Amino acid sequence: MKLASVPITLTQCAKTFRGTRVLEPLDLHIDAGETLVLLGPSGCGKTTTLRMIAGLETPDAGGRIAFGEDDVTALPIEKRQVGMVFQSYALFPNLTVRGNIGYGLKIKRVPAETARQRVDELLGMMRLTAHADKPIDQLSGGQRQRVALARALAVQPRVLLLDEPLTALDARLRDALRSEMNTLLRELGITTVYVTHDQAEAMELGDRIVVMSAGRIEQIGSPREIYYRPANRTVAQFVGTINRLAGERRDGMLTTTGGAVPLPAGSTHANSAHEIFFRPEDAYLADPAHAQLRGHIESTAFLGERTRLTVGGAAPDALLIDVAGRVELARGTPVGISIAQDALIALS
Repeated sequence: MKLASVPITLTQCAKTFRGTRVLEPLDLHIDAGETLVLLGPSGCGKTTTLRMIAGLETPDAGGRIAFGEDDVTALPIEKRQVGMVFQSYALFPNLTVRGNIGYGLKIKRVPAETARQRVDELLGMMRLTAHADKPIDQLSGGQRQRVALARALAVQPRVLLLDEPLTALDARLRDALRSEMNTLLRELGITTVYVTHDQAEAMELGDRIVVMSAGRIEQIGSPREIYYRPANRTVAQFVGTINRLAGERRDGMLTTTGGAVPLPAGSTHANSAHEIFFRPEDAYLADPAHAQLRGHIESTAFLGERTRLTVGGAAPDALLIDVAGRVELARGTPVGISIAQDALIALS
């Protein structure tokens, strides 16, 4: 099942509620068939942006939303050809699975045979055929989520909008459905906007991620760009775990309490000369006599596939270091830490 898709363009779209600006003017282009994830903490403006794309909110005067060449700024949701999945799913408890999936087709007065074929196709795609005639209250959380997605797709929308659709599920089921959804979205090829505050969802599902904070876009990029090359401290601290090294710049090195590391290539900003960052998995343990930094173990946390070490004394702040394997180190053990220069991040 391949759906038609369109690019989406938001131009100077801001939103003010009761005199309070909740979304600053933003410009955003989403390619046809792209999955774009809006990522950020509660209150950052991501759901407001999604609701404007859906037609549930109207941008402030001067804002414009286009689907392809069509200006849809003033169009209500029912005329935009969008499919939407809410956090609560909003399924009809008085209808069966089949009835829920086919509801939009009935409203649009799609011929009965065409509607039946489309519902059957979606039942198969979502692995719900055996549950077609069950009432909603007999389904698991994961099955309900798939019903909600099938209902959104049944009307063959040009755009698919998902507002934190996995939040209500337990962690294991959320992980499994995230993988399923990733595969499904790639197969459908539909333009998708996905709202979440979960970094793992954003990393797995997004072709690109828009990181938002306080009503503004902080950075737009691929998952790898966002993670390894964050634009600023807000992005770096929200996406994943990051360590801070503070010190003094001397001869191309940052000298800190436990030693010195090379400054990242092209690190010329005044602030970046005194503060650089790195991810826990980008450091490795080394012989203290030859390591860039020297410290001691403050604590260890066994996480299954890795062990997270908290190292004190190597920098003004304690450092988190992830090491693979069955590492066991007692509190107070001296350790050396080295970090590859290309893994060091300078932030403005």
